[in-house]
Amino acid sequence: MKRFVQALEKIQITLGIVFLCMFFLVILLQIATRYMGVSVIWTEEVANYTFIWAVFMGAAVMVNRREHFNFDMLRTKLKGKKRLSISIISDLVLIGFHIVLFLLGIQIVMEFWNYTWATLPDMKMGYVWLSIPVMAGTMLLYSITHLIEHMKAWKAKEVTE
Repeated sequence: MKRFVQALEKIQITLGIVFLCMFFLVILLQIATRYMGVSVIWTEEVANYTFIWAVFMGAAVMVNRREHFNFDMLRTKLKGKKRLSISIISDLVLIGFHIVLFLLGIQIVMEFWNYTWATLPDMKMGYVWLSIPVMAGTMLLYSITHLIEHMKAWKAKEVTE
């Protein structure tokens, strides 16, 4: 499971970097064409949607690294089982949130799949909205993995205490 999660994180990092590079290049194109007096109308939409994908991929990776949603102040003051309890509660809350986000994301994708971009009518909005369930699904997987690790640690503490 750990290898799968690590591979998934690498894929998300790569996707995030690709979308961020696309965002940057499209913005450069937009600046250059405006400077030359040419209007390229699709650049704003592409920039927005690539940025959305980049941010959502990065957010999922941050959940895996436990750098996104965290109760540091309380966790640093606690030790042992109390600290693990906070971590388990945090994992359960996040799992609930990710399930809701995943289900609503799927609903949004199905609802808006056939909508098209204003400037590129051949592109479907479903590809943009797909970023929500992809992000939520991977966040859910990462949070379940964290919960399993914390439960194993809880059981290990029971045996040693």
